Amino acid sequence: MKVYCHDNLEALAGAHKAAFHEAESVSFDLSLSWFANLLATTLTPREKLRLCVAEDDNGQVAILPLYYEEGALGPRKLQSLVNFYTSLYAPITSAGATNDLLIRTLPSPSENGRTWDEIDFSPLSIDNSAFESVFKALRSQGWLPFKYFCFGNWYLPVGGRSYADYYEGLPSRLKNTVKRKSKQFFATGGARLEILTGGDQIESGIADYNKVYATSWKVEEPFPQFIPGLIRVSAERGWLRLGIAYLHNEPVAAQLWIVAHGRAAIFKLAYDEKFASYSAGSILSAHMMRHALDVDKVCEVDYLRGDDAYKRDWMSHRRERWGIVAYNPRTLAGLTGALKQALGEWRRTLSPYVKPLA
Repeated sequence: MKVYCHDNLEALAGAHKAAFHEAESVSFDLSLSWFANLLATTLTPREKLRLCVAEDDNGQVAILPLYYEEGALGPRKLQSLVNFYTSLYAPITSAGATNDLLIRTLPSPSENGRTWDEIDFSPLSIDNSAFESVFKALRSQGWLPFKYFCFGNWYLPVGGRSYADYYEGLPSRLKNTVKRKSKQFFATGGARLEILTGGDQIESGIADYNKVYATSWKVEEPFPQFIPGLIRVSAERGWLRLGIAYLHNEPVAAQLWIVAHGRAAIFKLAYDEKFASYSAGSILSAHMMRHALDVDKVCEVDYLRGDDAYKRDWMSHRRERWGIVAYNPRTLAGLTGALKQALGEWRRTLSPYVKPLA
């Protein structure tokens, strides 16, 4: 058994890269391509990668992608290599790896002369067996672990349906909107829908996406190079579905979908608010869905992060993503964090029974 850490993706061996390839079949944001773009476009110079690797004598591997801020003024914290773009995080394991091997990648509160105050993993699938294994292992290593809710995740198991079959099951209000507004949309000059998957149009597609995003209700991107990088990487992998709606030959709505390993992920949506009355976003969603079901023939469509009301119209099922945060009770910052976490959970437990002050 070997356990070690890397501080860069280039140090990964062939077996490690194969494990990432297996992981991406679960979700695109467990791929090596995803992590590489995340590192290149969102981490600050003070934020450092820590790849914890455990490898057994049979060549099975478990990898835990983490990062930390070097010289942080607050608690010394390790956290999963994610940000608000991430819809699912999980340890990277080869097909035959056991939970015991995964547990060997977990950092202890004090190791190699370094002490950690806090460690945070999210967003995790609570249905994955590794969730409880990690939680129990952290406790056995001397951490004080807590579970917390991250967000709801709406999705659609396709079950072999065509788009026509799926469309018939939509709420009547949504069907009427798509049908009525489509007539209005295509009666307008310069109206068209496009889905870009690669080739020479990618850079112009990125420009059109950025133009729509800038005129939408969305807040400004804190990492402006992340989405263009993701679009380019997705095109290289054959995963890109960049949908753009045009009116008067100008982009008015854009959607970034990622189709990988039989799953379609609806990653980003935006529309120009000046053209809200055309419902170009809904028309484009229907067009993208038709392509996903009838052309890509996916087995699942995933709306990723959040319980937004409109997602219930398009999807049929809901699951939850949770996190695990653990504190070191042997440091002041760790103990303080654990007490605050415990107090917050206690208040949430009591909240249904405590009447607010008048």
